Amino acid sequence: MRIVDADIHPVPMPDDLRPRLSERWRDHYERFGTRVAPAPVIYPRVRNSGYRADSRPEGGFPGSDLGMLQEQLLEEYAVDYGILNPLHSQSFGAETGELGGVLCRALNEWIREDWLDPEPRLLSSLCVAFEHSERAVEEIEHYADDDRFVQVLLPGSVQLPLGNRKYWPIYAAAEAAGRPVAIHTGGIEMHRGAGWPSYYLEEHVWNGNMMAAGVMSMICEGVFAEFPGLQVILEEGGITWANPLLWSMDAGWARLRDELPSLERTPSEYFRDHFWFTTQPIEEPDDPQHLVQALEHLGMDDRIMFATDYPHWDFDSPSQSLPRQLGDELRQKIMVGNASRLYGLPR
Repeated sequence: MRIVDADIHPVPMPDDLRPRLSERWRDHYERFGTRVAPAPVIYPRVRNSGYRADSRPEGGFPGSDLGMLQEQLLEEYAVDYGILNPLHSQSFGAETGELGGVLCRALNEWIREDWLDPEPRLLSSLCVAFEHSERAVEEIEHYADDDRFVQVLLPGSVQLPLGNRKYWPIYAAAEAAGRPVAIHTGGIEMHRGAGWPSYYLEEHVWNGNMMAAGVMSMICEGVFAEFPGLQVILEEGGITWANPLLWSMDAGWARLRDELPSLERTPSEYFRDHFWFTTQPIEEPDDPQHLVQALEHLGMDDRIMFATDYPHWDFDSPSQSLPRQLGDELRQKIMVGNASRLYGLPR
């Protein structure tokens, strides 16, 4: 079976970014670092920073070596295409405007020159300073002609709810460029309303919490009424939580629709027309048939894409993921068909 991996995490080292910064910002980066700590620093994390123990190259960090990624993922599993999601942008994008902009530009240039140019099987998300819409729009427009940047990356947690009009210029630019927006688990504040967890288990198990909040915000604020061509991918947040959310949203909308005049259809219709999922981490009940039933209730078989999450510790091997109970037709859609349709593959 052919494979498209929709979620791979490259990691830049400081020496990868310094040469791509101006003297003024290189001096700042070397002397003061960044204002916002990366995700592994600000919440409980398992040992090895959450990465596979065998993915650390000599003298480097997991995810920093293209050759190791080619060997452990692209070659070992014969992956046809992989989508890079550099998660450093989840903190870079929340920096002050100018610094966030130059850090994201350096990150995008590193991806373009060191990963996309030498390896045609790789495509990438575009990293943007998401808390500064004007900077983000500049970045989207700058790379609009490079179709190897197949989507715009945002974290699941931003300063304001994802549907807030502060972020609408980003959605407008993504729609105009023909790029979906990928919302990946993470960000600076991932536990609004519940407080910070004490244990990694708490953080890891319920990544769908912020995804659900973001979905409700985008639908209720009228994002898709304003941008009918916008597509949104929910990455690394699970899938089956969407069933009860959509049931509840439709029931509430039927009674409260006067409050939301921009919504001309049920929330579930907007959801099924605009949202996609990646599989890692897909729910794994003791009885795989229960997963089959949950996906049948959701009715979005054509919007689920396979992902390994390489090189993280909970990596999903293509040879062991997705229970056979899903059936060959659905497995084919998830492993290759849906992503090929969304990203216009093969090239």
